[in-house]
Amino acid sequence: LQLVESGGGLVQPGGSLRLSCVASGYTLDYYHIGWFRQAPGKEREGVSCISSSDGMTYYADSVKGRFTISSDNTKNTVYLQMNSLKPEDTAVYYCAADRGICGSYWPWEYEYNYWGQGTQVTVSS
Repeated sequence: LQLVESGGGLVQPGGSLRLSCVASGYTLDYYHIGWFRQAPGKEREGVSCISSSDGMTYYADSVKGRFTISSDNTKNTVYLQMNSLKPEDTAVYYCAADRGICGSYWPWEYEYNYWGQGTQVTVSS
């Protein structure tokens, strides 16, 4: 399973971006996909997770109400819609995947065996 993220860039505070994570090699139907981010000097943080099989979603408190995760299984793609962006959202964003559904450990990076290369999101005026 290979994952490729896109959609990052520079945006002003309050703006929006939509990240995409395209999977190849396997269908995502039986995987859960997480979005993580890592800011300079900080640990990687779990942002959101979606279970492809049942559509259940989970969010970190820091993004709840502003970010929305969704999937289009026909395109083998997972999206992260990010609204009301703040400077503290600046980070490299990664998507990750593994079999099964999002469990209680979904924010833990070691739950995932497949990772994309990351896409930079910068929120600045």
